[in-house]
Amino acid sequence: MKIIPFFLCFLFFSTLLSLSLSELCNPYDKKVLLKIKQSLNNPYLLASWNPQTDCCNWYCVECDLKTNRITSLTMFSDKELSGQIPAEVGDLPFLETLEFRKLPNLTGPIQPSIAKLKNLKFLRLSWTNLSGSVPDFLSQLKNLTFLDLSFNNLSGSIPSSLSWLPNLGALHLDRNKLIGPIPYSFGVFHGNVPSLYLSHNRLSGKIPASLGNMDFNAIDLSRNMLEGDASMLFGLNKTTWEVDLSRNRLQFDLSKVEFPKSLARLDLNHNEIRGSIPVGLTAVDDLQFLNLSYNRLCGKIPVGGKLQSFDYSAYFHNRCLCGAPLQGCK
Repeated sequence: MKIIPFFLCFLFFSTLLSLSLSELCNPYDKKVLLKIKQSLNNPYLLASWNPQTDCCNWYCVECDLKTNRITSLTMFSDKELSGQIPAEVGDLPFLETLEFRKLPNLTGPIQPSIAKLKNLKFLRLSWTNLSGSVPDFLSQLKNLTFLDLSFNNLSGSIPSSLSWLPNLGALHLDRNKLIGPIPYSFGVFHGNVPSLYLSHNRLSGKIPASLGNMDFNAIDLSRNMLEGDASMLFGLNKTTWEVDLSRNRLQFDLSKVEFPKSLARLDLNHNEIRGSIPVGLTAVDDLQFLNLSYNRLCGKIPVGGKLQSFDYSAYFHNRCLCGAPLQGCK
């Protein structure tokens, strides 16, 4: 008679143990995720977020294989998801990757609670309708290696404190409504020198001379209202592979510029750049894209390297350039 109660107890505790073993997700993280789902109006994208299932198996979520804590939260390409970035995202302390991308109905400012995510390495909030300023508190995320706030409606000036992110490898602030000058501090990054993307904004004034101290892998300042000299961005000893300064109001003498041998893409179109094309550009063997059109350049296009491999559109609408692929010089 005592065997039956013992068997029932054994079965009960075995079932509990089986459930606990199958549930890898941390219960605190699961609770936070369910609050996030509710804040975003329970979109279909998060249909797998069922409280009866293991949250480490949910869509848009990744867990650490050892600790089972949530390390990645990535949501993208959903027109139904709406609302603001939930404050609860800041309650996932082990988060290393946070991405909200191509969510046209995600609105409001960048959530201040993100500043609590001290382990965050990758932050992408792009192709949304986020508005407000680029927050200064992002400089507290010292482990960030990638920051992308592109394709939003962010306004105001760029906080100089972003230069204090010591591990940053890429900074994307392009395609917003940012105004004012490029911070002088972007010429004194404290750590890595990130690839810098600031295009398609309303930035104005001169490019800080301090940026000449940096060896950017890539720098894109195109489609702003920048003026003055940009020659400091180049240099024979730099390792830059892409420079895009097109559609600004830049004025400098191109003939005095020395180009990095590593340069693969150079776009200077629609500025007020004068002088001639330096012969040194023929030594840039890896050049794959060139556009010097709509400037005030004169003289013969140097022969050699990759310069004759580009068609006339790379050179037309200058003051008096001549030579292949344009008409011959007289």
